[in-house]
Amino acid sequence: MTYIVKTNQLTKVYDGKEVVSTVNMNVKKGEIYGFLGPNGAGKTTVMKMLTNLTKPTSGDVEIFGEKLTDRSYEVLKRMGTIIEYPIFYEKLTAKETLELHCEYMGYYDKKEIAHVLNLVKLSNTEEKRVKDFSLGMKQRLGIARAIITKPELLILDEPINGLDPVGIKELRELFKMLCKEYGITIIISSHILGEIEQLADTIGVIKDGRLLTEVTMETINRNQADYIEVIVNDGKKAAFILESVLKIANFKLMDDNSIRVYDSTVSQKSLTKTLIEHDIEIEEISKKTSSLEDYFLKLINGGVVHA
Repeated sequence: MTYIVKTNQLTKVYDGKEVVSTVNMNVKKGEIYGFLGPNGAGKTTVMKMLTNLTKPTSGDVEIFGEKLTDRSYEVLKRMGTIIEYPIFYEKLTAKETLELHCEYMGYYDKKEIAHVLNLVKLSNTEEKRVKDFSLGMKQRLGIARAIITKPELLILDEPINGLDPVGIKELRELFKMLCKEYGITIIISSHILGEIEQLADTIGVIKDGRLLTEVTMETINRNQADYIEVIVNDGKKAAFILESVLKIANFKLMDDNSIRVYDSTVSQKSLTKTLIEHDIEIEEISKKTSSLEDYFLKLINGGVVHA
């Protein structure tokens, strides 16, 4: 198996505090790797170390089979990145922005500029100055700049910030196309778990600077559990009825009003009938399947999940 990115005990200390701790990351060639974690978990710091913007306190980064050093110029040429918020010369147009980027990257296929602007849905704005762009348009231009040199590796830190649902869907399809048709490996962080669920081949979950797990979406999907979710007026009383009357042990009281029943032998009909007979008001009952969000929250709150 070929790994495009590997980190070995990657650690970063700021002001005496470890913000990234012994991270061993493994990103396979040709995959989309979803990098997930709460705000402040260390995602951006790891991405900065992968792109040589920040030096590790200890540990190292290996990209394309080479250890990243101060002189890894050729390695960095093979990458496209957006780290945090993309910065531009505000008085330049989108076209001029990409021309400048190509110039200092030593990439001289100017015909590619129109093609890339069309890919990110900015073809009708190439003469518009960046200072007049919306947040979403700047995100699109940042992605155009990241992909114009046809990199082998894309590292994208929250690239769909500021986009509406249509824009998010368009970029989701673009990332899939770049991975499938161009063979570009993509590392993408996002707080929108539903998007990562539809996009990623593998996810890495980081919390408090530590990488908790790396797992394929195929594994998560294979182990997803079906459950019945019941929204009631009195969750504690309903939980007592489930346990004492229906003899159900495999359920979870999510909050004061929501219960998830994981026992596959019980039906919605019998649940409804029993709860109503015991004066429990049911606001909603439905059968659902565990999502990446469920997996993520369980992992973040509990520390370990065995998929």
